[in-house]
Amino acid sequence: MDYSQPTLPRPEYPRPQFVRREWLNMNGEWEFAFDDANKGRELGWHFGLPLDKRIIVPFPYQSEASGINDKSVHENVWYARDLEVPADWRGQNILLNFGAVDYRAIVWINGKEVGHNQGGHVPFQFNISPFLTMGTNRLTVRVEDRQNPRQPRGKQSTTARPHDIDYYCTTGIWQTVWLEPVPAIRIEEIKIDTSVRDRLIEINVLLHAPASRWRLEAEAIDNGAVIARTDERINAANARLRLKIPEAKLWSPSSPHLYDLRIRLYDEGILLDEIESYAGLRDVELRDGHVWLNGEPTYLAMVLDQGYWPESYLAAPSDDALRADVEWIKRFGFNGARKHQKIEDPRWLYWCDKLGLLVWEEMPNAREWSSMAEERLAAEWKRAVRRDYNHPCIVSWVPVNESMGFPQLRRNHPGQYAFLERMVAMTRELDPKRPVIDNDGWEHTDITDICAIHDYTPTAALLRERYQEASSGGDLPA
Repeated sequence: MDYSQPTLPRPEYPRPQFVRREWLNMNGEWEFAFDDANKGRELGWHFGLPLDKRIIVPFPYQSEASGINDKSVHENVWYARDLEVPADWRGQNILLNFGAVDYRAIVWINGKEVGHNQGGHVPFQFNISPFLTMGTNRLTVRVEDRQNPRQPRGKQSTTARPHDIDYYCTTGIWQTVWLEPVPAIRIEEIKIDTSVRDRLIEINVLLHAPASRWRLEAEAIDNGAVIARTDERINAANARLRLKIPEAKLWSPSSPHLYDLRIRLYDEGILLDEIESYAGLRDVELRDGHVWLNGEPTYLAMVLDQGYWPESYLAAPSDDALRADVEWIKRFGFNGARKHQKIEDPRWLYWCDKLGLLVWEEMPNAREWSSMAEERLAAEWKRAVRRDYNHPCIVSWVPVNESMGFPQLRRNHPGQYAFLERMVAMTRELDPKRPVIDNDGWEHTDITDICAIHDYTPTAALLRERYQEASSGGDLPA
């Protein structure tokens, strides 16, 4: 499934678990402007006025890779470019996709507001067909990224300068932007579950369609050959397709076997839509104090991977760099990574799936607590779990790390503990199969699945001494 467009930065197809063959990569040079006085809308920049700078998308303006390399704070920035839709896409819906834009974005086409998004680490899309005209169209994006400690920011400094454990900020577009033509009636989303015991791949399909009479077809493919197929006729806008895999090969770090998937939507005998994906057959559970993978106890030898790049910050410089990150972790003898305070580019998760690396996915947290901070964190985490649900590499969800943004947990703040429990419950509703760690490393609730301890004792000898009593069945050290 290589549908890359190699003349642009980050040319590879950006959404490897929901692939459509036709697409147009919008990365590359865009117009750009700082709006420190917050006058852009008043001056009509969204009506197509030219912007004075140039930036290389999808790299943040603070980074060298962007071509701007300005480390100072600019909380309001604008992007613009012209676009032409290929002539053979006429008559279809045109979706404009953003992989990630930090933090709040408004999008215009030809001076008309298309939509807006809040959340700096998750994708969003708009159907821009009603706003397009023949020939050249004008795309404009305004981004607001406050130095606000109450918005989810992970390791991005709130002072704009790196210090202690924090890095330079990533403002604006930092993952691929692309267009794709789609039919009005189409496949909207898929959710993949697998069962090792039953040798089964189950695909839950959500349609962008009325509840009517449709036919769905799914195929599992191994080494280019179709090994399982199912065909379902439905009178609804959603369906569950089940593929029984003969002589099934399981997914694990030592043998990361993946099955390609193809899902088609028909109206009677007319093909309406087709998407490609993949799945790995694997089960994960907690039992007898161990993590069990595919019925075998598995020791997790994991690194802390922060996903910051010297030349491009949160944005990976290339797909090769993402692959190399996974390869080096495995070369060093580890079988997993906790992706720390970052919802990583889907291409990194693809390489974890492809090469065999277990992942704990962790939400970037805010730095201060408020009701608004809670709402922002929960809303974005829900979207992140939905985006990444299908990846076999992910074996645990981590909504909060080391009480970041929840400083009163150490004083048993009832409201903050209650919020942690709500985050665990919400995560389990989204995914009842994977373990959830409520607050990795520090204060836990009574409903966490794993008691995770972050201990910064500097030497192995001191660590053994510190846990001598606990290793003999006694209490953990204070």
